[in-house]
Amino acid sequence: MRFGEPLYFYLIILIPLLIGFMFWAEKKRKVLSARFVNSSLLSRLVSPGVAEQRRRKTKLLVWGLVFLMIALTQPRWGFQWEDLKQRGVDIIVALDVSNSMRATDIKPNRLERAKHKVTDLLRMLRGDRVGLVAFAGTSFLHCPLTLDYQAAEMFLGALDTDLIPLQGTALGHAIETSMNAFSTTEKKSKAILLITDGEDHEGAVSKALKRAQQEGVKIFVIGIGRKEGAPVPEPIGGGFKRNESGEIVLSKINEPLLEKIAVDTGGVYVRSVHGDMDLRTIYLDEIQQSMEKKDLKSSRRKRWTERFQWLILAGLLCLAGESWVREK
Repeated sequence: MRFGEPLYFYLIILIPLLIGFMFWAEKKRKVLSARFVNSSLLSRLVSPGVAEQRRRKTKLLVWGLVFLMIALTQPRWGFQWEDLKQRGVDIIVALDVSNSMRATDIKPNRLERAKHKVTDLLRMLRGDRVGLVAFAGTSFLHCPLTLDYQAAEMFLGALDTDLIPLQGTALGHAIETSMNAFSTTEKKSKAILLITDGEDHEGAVSKALKRAQQEGVKIFVIGIGRKEGAPVPEPIGGGFKRNESGEIVLSKINEPLLEKIAVDTGGVYVRSVHGDMDLRTIYLDEIQQSMEKKDLKSSRRKRWTERFQWLILAGLLCLAGESWVREK
């Protein structure tokens, strides 16, 4: 036997208090009756069976309340095996952690906005597996595909621009690493969510896109940054990054490249905005609606049968019986 809400058992503590009150009330009744009329006359005015009727009413009331209180605990016994199948899409989030993501044209900076987007996505997922790839001048699988969203959020918290010593932005390498995280035996239900400002210092994107097309991987892109650009803070020593001429370098979002990545693979590009409209466009409107889902997890569980209905019936019968017992 199991109970869905065992905390309601504490209500049974009220039963002894109720019984004590009943005894006190009966004693008080006798004291008041003795003040009203003497005992010899009282026996002639009141039927001898009244005391037994009162005891019967008290028992029915107490048992009725006990049954109803136990019903609140949702008792369950007897079970059936239930097959559970979890269906969804495999999503690899490729997050740019290069130094350009320190730019503050997006408050508080590009990287923090990107991490907030991933956190919002994790809370929006509906049974899909998710993994994390971090990239700068190179890339690596930071969190493999998992259904444990809390674990993925812990991995996300460790991402920072000093995580990868080799700086730069290798978009092609990031896409290749993301595709390597998928199963090689399936060519469906695979999506990459690329979150970056679009700077690419490697120039190997075309090769990665061809592979994505061959393997049926759709790439969805969220662009982080503004067209007018912003200076990139130096991680050490303060100040901003400068070129060989000593001029401050402005990091600008490369939207034409990001749009091409999305369009060539059947995905969608959106620029990051406040709120979750960008995520809704990509995840709810595109991934959830247009991508075929696959079985990600199968399991069996015991489905216990609820039995509280019988206790409610017994309690109501007791309370109805109590109301039918008359004190003559």
